[in-house]
Amino acid sequence: MTQRIEDYALIGDLQTAALVGRDGSIDWLCLPRFDSGACFAALLGDEDNGHWRLAPAGATTCTRRRYLGDSLVLETYWETRTGAVKVIDFMPQRDRAPDVVRIVEGVSGTVEMSAVLRLRFDYGSIVPWMRRAEGHRVAIAGPDSVWLRSEPQVKTWGQQYSTRCSFTVAAGERVAFVLTWHPSHESRPAPVDPYESLEHSLEDWREWSARCTYKGPYREAVLRSLITLKALTYGPTGGIVAAPTTSLPEEIGGVRNWDYRYCWLRDSTLTLGALLSAGYVDEAAAWRDWLLRAVAGDPADLQIMYGPAGERRLPETTLPWLRGHANSVPVRIGNAAVEQTQLDVYGEVIDSLFRAREAGIPAEPHAWNLQLSLLGFLESTWREPDEGLWEVRGPRRHFTHSKVMAWVAADRAVRTLEAHPSLVGDPARWRAMRDEVHAEVCARAYDPARNTFTQSYGSAELDAATLLIPRVGFLPPDDPRVIGTVEAVQRELGHGGFVRRYTPTREIDGLPGREGAFLACTFWLADALLLIGRRDEAKRVFERLLALRNDVGLLAEEYEPLSGRQLGNFPQAFSHIGLVGTALALYEGEVVGLDEEAAG
Repeated sequence: MTQRIEDYALIGDLQTAALVGRDGSIDWLCLPRFDSGACFAALLGDEDNGHWRLAPAGATTCTRRRYLGDSLVLETYWETRTGAVKVIDFMPQRDRAPDVVRIVEGVSGTVEMSAVLRLRFDYGSIVPWMRRAEGHRVAIAGPDSVWLRSEPQVKTWGQQYSTRCSFTVAAGERVAFVLTWHPSHESRPAPVDPYESLEHSLEDWREWSARCTYKGPYREAVLRSLITLKALTYGPTGGIVAAPTTSLPEEIGGVRNWDYRYCWLRDSTLTLGALLSAGYVDEAAAWRDWLLRAVAGDPADLQIMYGPAGERRLPETTLPWLRGHANSVPVRIGNAAVEQTQLDVYGEVIDSLFRAREAGIPAEPHAWNLQLSLLGFLESTWREPDEGLWEVRGPRRHFTHSKVMAWVAADRAVRTLEAHPSLVGDPARWRAMRDEVHAEVCARAYDPARNTFTQSYGSAELDAATLLIPRVGFLPPDDPRVIGTVEAVQRELGHGGFVRRYTPTREIDGLPGREGAFLACTFWLADALLLIGRRDEAKRVFERLLALRNDVGLLAEEYEPLSGRQLGNFPQAFSHIGLVGTALALYEGEVVGLDEEAAG
């Protein structure tokens, strides 16, 4: 039976991640990086596309599960008629090779355990050659090689192109399995000790979590979201992927299935704000440095997303051999939106670098020249239509949010020059651009009859991104146009107590079908309500969102109130960034990303 999206938990090693179901099966794992081919792809197909199940014989779902303390070490607990057992799953931070460690520990009585390992490289399409070597199992196909070993050694056998084993554990007994990947042309890496790795992993996460400075209510939810963001960080570069998965559907059975294993520039401002506000300056600096490396070059070539190390080529294709999660096809890898023109990202990059400087992160010598170059390009292009932040695959439009972020770019340049007059630049020029953009947006994107900003010039459609207008300082929160926009978004985009990002139609985004409520936008609603003075209402929205987290505190991209299911790629960085930001806004009085000087 297909697991629901919310039935999964996350483990990872800061270079890739795996999803573990409530049935004890690892159904998704890309090796060696987030954006590599998956060796377990049952998440998007079936068991024949690769998985690794470890559970009591005959059991279908666990009794309960949790993360051990403030870590990414997962403990799954099973009660059977003969006894109880727990399975500890984690991926130790790697020295050279990625490892998946699974430790079975008897709790009471005796429990018969069963394991099935189906390795399928290249997203479930390649059955490797499996053989015994050095007393262990090794699978090889093309560039990939995977070793499986156990401590103490457990007898395994092959059956139906899978590796299986069966064993019994009594109270106090432990059996560990370690799966290790390496390039097939290289020698086998030194084996890790599973029990030492467990202690080191727990200690690493304890030390990292102790750096969180947030002490307010719902600290557990905030810290779990921060741990999730850390887990989505590609350690070698500091880039943060939007999600570790591809093609989890925004509509069950629909076609809105995208690859999110990349780093989006528009996430940068809110990511920086969340990390800095919670005390994670080093992570914020690493993200800033990734940003500078990724966007270096001709500003006309700026992309909306990059690979985890800053790669630019992310060609989109489909995998026809995968039936899709809950029969939602096509399954896509790569993302064609990388070729789109989305003018808002110029504002987001400039705003991110502005905030990094204001937060005291030492400025890189070339960062200001880069910002001037980006702003110079935006000055000549902001009047053009684009695809907008939602990456619509319909016709280009004059999206309101894109224009507002052009205003942000000019505003932050002016304020940087005012605060640092030794920097080169022409503040009068950027003030003129700022004033022109502001006047045009207020004249062409505002509907006075409905008292709301619309999605694009001349459109009757609304867009939840307009909730960010007071947050970025374009207008103050008490402006009647801001209040009217917040109320209109609630009224027209509200969906079961949450918010859609816009009304999806083929005319707007070029795609059939619909989608669920967008969780990040609902967090924006809570922030906007707080800014306009409706604190109690904002708190209710926030707590409604908290209730959507699964049993281990994770959120996907969207939620469908009618079916009660999470939708979209999982776990979603943008949703967890929103949770952190709104928690801090409610309980520390500061909206992450709010520009009080501009708004005033």
